[in-house]
Amino acid sequence: MPRTRLIRRRVRRPLLALLAVTALLLGAGLAPAGVAAAAPTPGAPNEGGSKQLRAALDAAARGHIEAKSRLDNSKRRQVALTGQLKELELRLVELNSQVGEVAAQSYRVGRLTPVSVLLASADPNAFLKRAAELDVMAQRDSKRLRAFTDAKVEAAKAKAAIDIEVREQQKQLAVLAKKKRDAEIALAKVSSGSSSGFSGGSTSAKPAPRNSDGSWPSESCSVNDPTTSGCITPRTLHALQQAQAAGYKRYVSCFRSGGDGEHPKGRACDFSAATGGFENVSASGGDKAYGDSLANYFKNNASRLGVMYVIWYRQIWMPNTGWRSYSGGGSPAADHTNHVHLSMY
Repeated sequence: MPRTRLIRRRVRRPLLALLAVTALLLGAGLAPAGVAAAAPTPGAPNEGGSKQLRAALDAAARGHIEAKSRLDNSKRRQVALTGQLKELELRLVELNSQVGEVAAQSYRVGRLTPVSVLLASADPNAFLKRAAELDVMAQRDSKRLRAFTDAKVEAAKAKAAIDIEVREQQKQLAVLAKKKRDAEIALAKVSSGSSSGFSGGSTSAKPAPRNSDGSWPSESCSVNDPTTSGCITPRTLHALQQAQAAGYKRYVSCFRSGGDGEHPKGRACDFSAATGGFENVSASGGDKAYGDSLANYFKNNASRLGVMYVIWYRQIWMPNTGWRSYSGGGSPAADHTNHVHLSMY
């Protein structure tokens, strides 16, 4: 056998073995570390809809989440202020009684002064004793009056702060109503109205980190995407890991360069319904049940994970509209009948 042919055969065998292992990994829905996972081209997600639609949905969902966070924060502050006001009002009742005692005593015996004490004292020792009594009484009365005044001021501040929170809540409720209208207007071109949604999916997701005031921290595409060679946000990675921990381990692809929407920003993932990856057919049977459960899982855990919207099987879920019908263009990818689309805040 020629030496050149022998060398080629030796090189080809390990290469074929490597390709076989890679094909096996992709068939299981995983990609080798650091390598972009390649989904079958015919069924690869093409989100459908227009750039304007995706921008409108993003703005409506994002505005809703931000307004809801401000509303919840305001309600928490109001609860704390109301508790503080109740304590101050109880304190005022007690202090008012004490101030009344001071006023009654002054009325009965008149106000003691150093001159009156001196005139009423028969000797220096008696004078010193009564002067000391006068000082103690003055300090006690002054403390009571000062505490009463301070409590009234604090109670007034608490009432004013509560009024501010009430106005803030009214403002955020108006924003929520507007964002809901915006979402409905955006969906009008691709939706025929409300829909029934899906069943399944637990509420077991571990909450993603929030700011101290309960709002979501701003994040960029800063961590490695385990499904491609691109990047995603920490919150998107958390949602992906939580879904996988809940048992949703079929093929998934998150980062996608170019185009618009959330994929290039690392804030979206596509989860295939089929076990072998994206297929150019609508899911049915067990694949449909898998997608139903996964879509509902993200809906059920939206506030824990920071979900903006979910699209699956001709339906879209947003926090301000609930499940609505959705038509992306007719193909399994555009109508999301072969994969669940997740967009993150």
